[in-house]
Amino acid sequence: MNRLALALVISLAVSELCAQTIGGSGTSLIGQDSTNRVITTAVPFLMITPDSRAAGMGDAGVATTPDANSAHWNAAKLAFIDKGYGVSASYTPWLGKIINDMSIFYLSGFYKINRKQTVAASMKYFNLGEVQFNQGPDPADLLGRYNPREFAFDVTYSTILTEHMSIGGSLRYIHSNLTGYLSTNSFDARPGNSVAVDFGFYYNKPMVWKNSNLAFGATITNLGGKISYSDANNKDFLPTNLRIGTAYKMDLDARNSLSFALDFNKLMVPSPAPGSKTKPMLAGVLGSFTDAQGGFKEEMQEITTSLGMEYWYNNTVAGRLGYFYEAQPKGNRKYLTAGVGFRVDKFGLDVAYLVPTNKRENALAETLRFTIMMLFKKKEKEEEPVTD
Repeated sequence: MNRLALALVISLAVSELCAQTIGGSGTSLIGQDSTNRVITTAVPFLMITPDSRAAGMGDAGVATTPDANSAHWNAAKLAFIDKGYGVSASYTPWLGKIINDMSIFYLSGFYKINRKQTVAASMKYFNLGEVQFNQGPDPADLLGRYNPREFAFDVTYSTILTEHMSIGGSLRYIHSNLTGYLSTNSFDARPGNSVAVDFGFYYNKPMVWKNSNLAFGATITNLGGKISYSDANNKDFLPTNLRIGTAYKMDLDARNSLSFALDFNKLMVPSPAPGSKTKPMLAGVLGSFTDAQGGFKEEMQEITTSLGMEYWYNNTVAGRLGYFYEAQPKGNRKYLTAGVGFRVDKFGLDVAYLVPTNKRENALAETLRFTIMMLFKKKEKEEEPVTD
């Protein structure tokens, strides 16, 4: 029996039927109380960085150069990708310092229809390992063993509007099965299902100085109906999120380039308060910028910051550094990240590593995360102007 996973899932089920928290040590599965100002949502795995490139840059990615995993960060970026089609697979151990049967797998692929349009599809799968359910301390109270799991499947479309600007969107199906169809005298649990959408904007402008490029990005993700693990009277918000940011890339010389990225995130979910969970979805999302009991100060504390740097040598070898900051009342995640990348012909490999900086445990601490990819160019053919 995996005791830690068991404790997480049982606390999840008992605490208002699977309300989950984004914050603390990654995605702490705890309930909301009067002393905890962390915003709680269902399916927080949707917010976990899936790919090792962004993971090595402090979880920054809304305005970085497009790649095979851009659909997660900003659907609009895909329209400017310089490859014809490709596929990427990422593996992230979860709580790897303690157990070995929890992990996140992310598979994504894209296809560039023409110069202006790109489509993509991706799947994110969270395996929570095998757990044993008990009603009490007596061995006879065994309810059985189960493998909790969650997944999301996306389809994405991105198109260029002008020479420097693009928009994009994704449609997402979400399935969360944390307890199976577990039923006791206290509660009945069932899998949760929902549908969500993403909307993204991307702008990049070549600069004269050092053959550089300045980019801006903004996206709203996981905008969708609340999810239930029991009945219509018990529903939780999805982790609807606003992400805005910028990135600056410059060529130091013919072989060396350097990029800097800065992202800001704000969960568009009601701040902790009596009755906040019962708000309608749209009212909760729109009111999330002004509902904090601590006023403007608390609203600002709900914004997390990601800062990343990426160096490339000859478009073949990359080194990455990053930093992530979250205010103490809202989860207190603070960590440094590092990573490396390699590109040889059509093949790519990225690796990332995370180190907490505030002596607080993190579910991703001291574990290596991997991404492999295959990228291909399409046969060149004459295209119509972007602005047609």
